[in-house]
Amino acid sequence: MQLADDVKDALDEKVFVHLATLMPDGSPQVSVIWIGRRDDTVLFSTAEGRVKTENIRRDGRVALSFNAIGDDYINFVLRGRVTRFEPDGWWLIDELAKKYTDFDEYPWRTPGQIRVNGEITIDAVGRNR
Repeated sequence: MQLADDVKDALDEKVFVHLATLMPDGSPQVSVIWIGRRDDTVLFSTAEGRVKTENIRRDGRVALSFNAIGDDYINFVLRGRVTRFEPDGWWLIDELAKKYTDFDEYPWRTPGQIRVNGEITIDAVGRNR
């Protein structure tokens, strides 16, 4: 789906996004994540061994929710699916650290940690005021 300009603009801000994934029993699990964007695709980075990592590998359907910067009464809800999800190094979390913290590298590196980078294809967008 092609994202509207206001959605792209909101995603490009330093928004903290709630990512909902599905547990094995179908119940929701929510994590706060940093996100990036390439055209109409949302990017995120996580680590091996986390609950959301296992949930996404089992079922790639996700939902994202966040408030617009500068207007807490505008909430975006995006639904989609993770279409790419694989170990891909530290480049994305470093890029997101620059966006969110202004550090050139992710400052909370853990020795031996494997970063998994994901791409989310958005299927539906909602806005609430």
